[in-house]
Amino acid sequence: MGKIAFIFPGQGAQYIGMGREISELYPSAAEVFEKANQALGFDIRDMIFNGDEETLAITENTQPAILTASIACLMPLLEAGIRPDYTAGLSLGEYGAHVLSGTFTFEDAVKIVRKRGKFMQDAVPIGLGAMAAILGLDRDVVIDICEAAQSAGVIGPANFNCPGQIVVAGETAAVNEAIRLATEKGAKRAVLLNVSAPFHCVMLEPAGEKLKAVLDEVEVHPMNIPVVANVTGKVIPSEDQVKELLIQQVSKSVLWEDCVRTMVEAGVDTFVEVGPGKVLSGFIKKIDKNLKALNVEDKASLDKTLEALKG
Repeated sequence: MGKIAFIFPGQGAQYIGMGREISELYPSAAEVFEKANQALGFDIRDMIFNGDEETLAITENTQPAILTASIACLMPLLEAGIRPDYTAGLSLGEYGAHVLSGTFTFEDAVKIVRKRGKFMQDAVPIGLGAMAAILGLDRDVVIDICEAAQSAGVIGPANFNCPGQIVVAGETAAVNEAIRLATEKGAKRAVLLNVSAPFHCVMLEPAGEKLKAVLDEVEVHPMNIPVVANVTGKVIPSEDQVKELLIQQVSKSVLWEDCVRTMVEAGVDTFVEVGPGKVLSGFIKKIDKNLKALNVEDKASLDKTLEALKG
């Protein structure tokens, strides 16, 4: 086996009950939920385990909830002595990577992402912005489509997830124009996403400014594991760049495919998605079908992953 990377999911992966089974089996995972409750000052564990989908889907709830469930799912891997060579996360998931690396304490990170979620939601009034997934077109074509669609308003590429899956974000009229152009260019699909704000575009710059004020109050600790940043697709060279990259990340494109390729070039052949869902595992397989994609979100997936990593 080559090198291992732990990767953390982003918004959209949430579901009621995520992390529950792991927390019932591992006291260290249960403690993560307790720490989240104390840090946030409300019972987010109850929201995650017993709440409703609508409440969980509110961005300022979703972000700390996914981070909490992800770090809970991380605990059994660490207890088993499995240490990754690299780590990264999709958008919100980058905070999970920083908790794993030691850059932020979990308590600091969960408070940051609670506020991050609120800032991102508040930056653009509901209805004024949109996001769309464009499937089956090359990166260059989608960039050209965004430039052409700027005649209808602000728009840009938001996520380069994997070959043939790119998300665009911006003003609603411009996103609809991009969908029309993408369909004309022969996209397999071009569809609006069910999101509350146009994440990862210039309309979110005010959220980045507010996030800066929050990050200014937080201590950054040495990185124990190399973290690959969404904004650059490269390993973060030093701790003094961590905050600036996270501020930019709110309003800049997420270069997920680049992040994965950077880790593969460094020798990673096994990716473990830590937390709810298997979205990133799907992207990994589309980037390179020879890569091994594992995940940990419940007992069954944990057992399978531990067997694969220890075997």
